Amino acid sequence: MRLSTRLAVCAAAALATTAVTTAPAFAGQRPDPTTDVRIITFNDFHGNLEPPSGSSGRVTQSDGTTVDAGGAAYLATHVKELRSQVRNSLLFSAGDNVGASPVISALFHDEPTIDFLNQLGVSASVVGNHEFDEGYQELRRMQSGGCHPTDGCQFEKTFEGADFPFLGSNVYFTNGLPALLPFTVKFSGGVPIGVIGATLKDLPTVVTPEAIKGLKFGDEVEAINRTANLLDFFGVKSQVVLLHQGDNTEATGPNDCKTLPGPATAIAKAVTPKVDAIFTGHSHQQYNCVINDPAGQPRTVIQGSSFGRLLSVVDLKIDLKTRDVVRAQTKAHNEIVTRTVTPDPAVAALVADAKTKAAPIANKQVGTITADLPAAGNAAGESSLGDVIADAQLAGTQSNNAVVAITNPGGIRADLTYKSSANGEGDGVVTYGEAFTVQPFANIMQTITLTGANLKNVLEQQWQGTTTRILQISSSLHYSYSASAPQGSRISNITINGTPVDPAASYRVSVNNFLAAGGDGFTEFTKGTDLAGGPVDLDAFIAYLGAHPNLAPPAADRITRLP
Repeated sequence: MRLSTRLAVCAAAALATTAVTTAPAFAGQRPDPTTDVRIITFNDFHGNLEPPSGSSGRVTQSDGTTVDAGGAAYLATHVKELRSQVRNSLLFSAGDNVGASPVISALFHDEPTIDFLNQLGVSASVVGNHEFDEGYQELRRMQSGGCHPTDGCQFEKTFEGADFPFLGSNVYFTNGLPALLPFTVKFSGGVPIGVIGATLKDLPTVVTPEAIKGLKFGDEVEAINRTANLLDFFGVKSQVVLLHQGDNTEATGPNDCKTLPGPATAIAKAVTPKVDAIFTGHSHQQYNCVINDPAGQPRTVIQGSSFGRLLSVVDLKIDLKTRDVVRAQTKAHNEIVTRTVTPDPAVAALVADAKTKAAPIANKQVGTITADLPAAGNAAGESSLGDVIADAQLAGTQSNNAVVAITNPGGIRADLTYKSSANGEGDGVVTYGEAFTVQPFANIMQTITLTGANLKNVLEQQWQGTTTRILQISSSLHYSYSASAPQGSRISNITINGTPVDPAASYRVSVNNFLAAGGDGFTEFTKGTDLAGGPVDLDAFIAYLGAHPNLAPPAADRITRLP
């Protein structure tokens, strides 16, 4: 047998034997035929130890009202309350715990966030794409501990690593051997609960190639079903999946189910009925759905937004005789992590420590703004903050003769708000920490030569199947689009500095290294030639803020949406 199968068989056999020998005994009395187990998860935390600001720190309810939410100390209090309600409770993560993190975590390579998750009592986590931001060896360090090979231990004298396993049943080395554990088994309520992890098979499209060198990512359904069958063979009948893949939704509340057709739904419809609930992530959406499995049985599929604003709670009723979930009695809801509760003192102390140690860098003023610069786009998809960042990237690559800059919306991680998070006042001050939170990836700017035809094709690739990603563009570029037009024919009226783009002419275009490598499916960028390097995107952003004090939101006139 392959090594992965041998390891999994040995683990499952041992766990199944333990399950039998630790089953509760009932001396002469009829036992309760079922037991209750509560599964609590969160997803896409991204190191948001402090309460996130702007729209990133609010949850929208079904009636359109919003609730301030998130913050590690508040999250810990809510977790404790949810656990107190059901004796048998387990806490998991659906991935992206780290990476793209605010400065108080990122400055220390996210060690404070792992320490927080250990305090929280997380039992397992699937890997998300951002767990690979610094490569596989850094992921191993997050798991096993040890000081950073370059920066050492800066947060504490030592780093012990995660107390919980990182899972990835569809993550392999290129020779086919498993790169991560496919599953873990946790005992709760006297029964074994199989926990399977699977990340998105398209992970290579959303990270830089260097970060995943030597790895490959397989089909989610195949890996989940293979692992579920193995667990079932060894008597682990109650199973849940931590899936770092998700759907998009209409504007809905935390417990609505108005998802758009997407990969999570497709996976849920195909995954074996042996799996009893699916916790999703990656898309940063909120939904609470029931999707029938291949046998026609209803099954919970749920996601809890991002940044620690929601906790996904699924209550399972498990038959003690069969050790399987009574599917019809499953109850699920998304719980808002409100800030009206008393913050957990131990976690609050951890966050305060990280904030204090990061303060000399994080609190440095780098610019001023006159109003909020939101990351979210308008009806056409154009974002005030995206406009500013693209303009900054164009300014930062003028030595490369760039005439256009284009950036990906996924690289813009938070709003830039007029009310400073440093002092809580509406003074328009932008600190290094706030700028870092917006642009945390340290991507390198690169300028390439594209033809006008290439540029049009890039813009056409903003629509990929059911996914739409509107690129953010510098003020030198204008165009129109019709979303209802056929694929490949949506873009029109492209101009650069007021002059219509010639399909045969050459233009110098600046993008980050992620896009230059074809990230997010923008493969047309890989046809660029004459590559020249530029500054780190954050450095370009900070330089632009410094050169433009009292920066106002630009006019949103670069992208025109047609009927």
